Order: sequence, then C-alpha cells, then structure tokens
Amino acid sequence: MARQPNIHVAPNPHGGWEVRREGASRPVSTHRTQAAADRRARALARRDRVELVIHDRHGRIRNKDSFGHDPFPPRDRVH
Repeated sequence: MARQPNIHVAPNPHGGWEVRREGASRPVSTHRTQAAADRRARALARRDRVELVIHDRHGRIRNKDSFGHDPFPPRDRVH
C-alpha cells in the first residue's frame, strides 16, 4: 500500500487556517482558528498514521508530530 501524504496546518492566504495534505492543490478543510484546524488535522493524522506539520502565521514550521511509522523514533532517556 502506498504511503499517505503528510498533513499540514498552515495559514490560508484569504484568512483563517487550512488543513492540507502534502502535494494537494486544494485544502482538506478551512477553519477560522488555528486551534480548530489543529484538532481536525490531528484526527486525520492519527487515523491515517502520518506526520502532522504545524506552521506559524508566517508559514514557518512551528511543530511536528508523528502518528505513524517514525523512521527515527526518539530515544527513551528515562529507562
């Protein structure tokens, strides 16, 4: 099965925020607030087991979360 494209939360040029799959020409959904877009994107990323990339209002990457196969998982520094 082909790997699903990652999901991005980014500012919409017309105002608000959009949830977009990597490489797609149209957004999956648009929202008034970044928090609402983040909730929708997390649900999609968790369902599809892909990486979620959250951008700030200037379009720069602010945060990343991986919900699927992570080729470089974090090391357990506690145990």
